[in-house]
Amino acid sequence: MKFVKSVHSVAAGSLLISAGLPKDLNINDPNSIKSVAKTVAAGAMSYYKGDATKFVDLDAPYYWWQCGAFMGSMLDYSHYTGDTSYDPVIATALLAQRGPDNDYMLPTHFGQEGNDDQAMWGFSIMAAAERNFPQPDSSAPSYLDLTANLWNSLVSRWNTTACNGGLLWQIFASNPNGLDYKNTVSNGGLFQISARLARATGNQTYSQWAEKVWDWTEAVGLIDHQYMVKDGASSSKNCTDINPLSFSYTAGIYMYGAAVMADITGDPKWTTRVERLLETTAAYYFHPFENATNIMYEAACEHVGRCNTDMRSFKGYLSRFLYSSAVLVPSIVPTVNEILGASAAAAAQACTGGPDGTTCGQKWYVGGFDGQTGLGEEMCALETIQGLLASQATPPLKGDQIKVVREFRSTPASPAAPAAKSSSAAVASRRGARRARGL
Repeated sequence: MKFVKSVHSVAAGSLLISAGLPKDLNINDPNSIKSVAKTVAAGAMSYYKGDATKFVDLDAPYYWWQCGAFMGSMLDYSHYTGDTSYDPVIATALLAQRGPDNDYMLPTHFGQEGNDDQAMWGFSIMAAAERNFPQPDSSAPSYLDLTANLWNSLVSRWNTTACNGGLLWQIFASNPNGLDYKNTVSNGGLFQISARLARATGNQTYSQWAEKVWDWTEAVGLIDHQYMVKDGASSSKNCTDINPLSFSYTAGIYMYGAAVMADITGDPKWTTRVERLLETTAAYYFHPFENATNIMYEAACEHVGRCNTDMRSFKGYLSRFLYSSAVLVPSIVPTVNEILGASAAAAAQACTGGPDGTTCGQKWYVGGFDGQTGLGEEMCALETIQGLLASQATPPLKGDQIKVVREFRSTPASPAAPAAKSSSAAVASRRGARRARGL
């Protein structure tokens, strides 16, 4: 890595974004996309009480992992729109949670931190490294080094006592129900972070681990012959009891990891894997009804009204990784444009609730606002709308392109952030054992 004091890669005009009403979104107009994204980003940020000087956990019922994922959404907002207004807040959050060993293992969150939680922070830290996002704290490692530390922590828990390998869902005995479950989001997180570190550094150890995790996932049947990504399996049963539930974000996590491997290796097998994952994903998560083609939905729970707080954010990560995959694998661009263009338009129409007419709902296929609100709903709409700009943004950097940047890019003053919204639900404890994400 190279050290530089500051970068100014965003055109000044791109920073002058006015907020727009989501109902007016034109998916073919970059200025319209940016203006609507600005509005939705403000709505999402209203759930966060931290600022440029301090990190604050999200209010219940949101867990620590979702704050890491949320910062990834805001990194995307900055990268795609050029609006750097939130960059100091994002950097403070990313660095404040690195933990005493700089690997995102925080003693204060051990009661709720699993391998998947750590991986979700890893996605965001890696994105910061790949974009030369400002890292103002000279006492902390670079974003790339932080990601490497996080990777080392994950790899150290690769468990061969059953199923010939794999990561368990949970780490600590305080969450015992997850200590018998090898889930795809944890293993997919290790797979994707391995691939991205391999691309960024050229270190073959990372690419070998990416191959290893993919091969293990296929071998135990968590990615089946139709390229459906299942939720997980019990280690006590040697992973013979595959949980048939499938969630959108796990497909996205594996797809982007495969896309990175395709970019690194040029091996057609990885391109084929991306294309097959996309084929299944498009068929399963984008057809809620026959008259609602290409509208994204969380198939496991939306129709039956059983999406929990975690699940209500999953579509956003699928959007994020679909857009990112299309940047690296050109053959999937037409399909991604088709399904996410229609979904972005539908998401914008769902962001028409509340007193200001800009609050986002959950079910995009109803043709408007459905009354279901929360941070997850805001994140899903934000990622799907702002991602329309992904092909115009700088691709993820690698090798000597990655630098340590200390100063934030200048940006026009923005209006004060809205007051943080209070949660409509509460939980007795945010540090207790979490229940499984299944239905």
